[in-house]
Amino acid sequence: MKGPIMTFRLTALRAGSAAFLAALALSAPARAADTIAAVAANFTDAATEIGAAFEAATGHHVTYSFGSTGQLYTQITQDAPFEVFLAADQARPEKAEAEGFAVPGSRFTYAVGKLVLFSTDPEAIDDSPAALENPDLTHVAIANPETAPYGAAAVETMKALGLYETLEPKIVQGKSISQTHQFVATGNAPVGFVALSQVIADETGSRWLVPQDLYTPIRQDAVLLAKGADSEAAKAYIDFLKSPEALAIIGKYGYGTED
Repeated sequence: MKGPIMTFRLTALRAGSAAFLAALALSAPARAADTIAAVAANFTDAATEIGAAFEAATGHHVTYSFGSTGQLYTQITQDAPFEVFLAADQARPEKAEAEGFAVPGSRFTYAVGKLVLFSTDPEAIDDSPAALENPDLTHVAIANPETAPYGAAAVETMKALGLYETLEPKIVQGKSISQTHQFVATGNAPVGFVALSQVIADETGSRWLVPQDLYTPIRQDAVLLAKGADSEAAKAYIDFLKSPEALAIIGKYGYGTED
C-alpha cells in the first residue's frame, strides 16, 4: 500500500506545483526588457530621473545616449541602434517620420524648453540683457545653432535685441548645450545662453530668463523610431513619458508641457 499511496501523493504534489506555477505566470508582469533612447543634451537631468521612475514603474530599463539633436539625428540615419528619439526640436522627429526612420503617428511634444542667459558671477547679470551690452564682455557661449535648437534660439534672441552683429565676434560655440554650459560653469565664458533646466537647481550665479517672444518656441518632440516598433520597452517608455509622473518631473526641471 505504501507504494501506490506515495505515488498518488507525488502526483498530486506535482499537479499542485504545476497549477501554482501556471497561476504565478499569469499574474506576473510582462518580462522586463531594455531599450535605447537618443536624447537631446538639454534634457539630461530630467531624462535621468524619468529613467529611474520608468524602471521602478515598469521593470523595463532604458539606456540613454545624449548629444545635440542634429548629431543624434545623423546617427539615426546611419543605423544607430536607437529605438526612441527625444529631440530638442520638432523638425528632426518630423523628418524621421517622413524619411522612414520613425513609426508614423508616434510623434508628440514632450516638453517646451526655455532659454536663459547665465553666469557663475552673481554680479554679472541683473535679470536683464544688459550684460550683453557691456563693452568689457569678452565671450558669449552658445550651442552650435546648426545642430542645437537652443543655439538657434540664442542667435534669434541676440538678433531680436539688435546685438548680434556686435556680439558675433565674441561668440564661442559648444557642440551641444551641455558643452556650452560647461564653458560657462568653468569660467571659460563669462556668460552664455543655456537651457533653464541646466541651472534651475543652481542657486548660485546670476541669470536672465529670456522672454519667449524673442525666439521661436523650443517645442521638443519625441518619436518612436522604426528600430523600436516591435520593442515592448520602447513603446512602454513612450507611454510613460506622457504619464502624470513623468510630466511632473518634466515640470520640475523648468520645462513647459502641452496638453
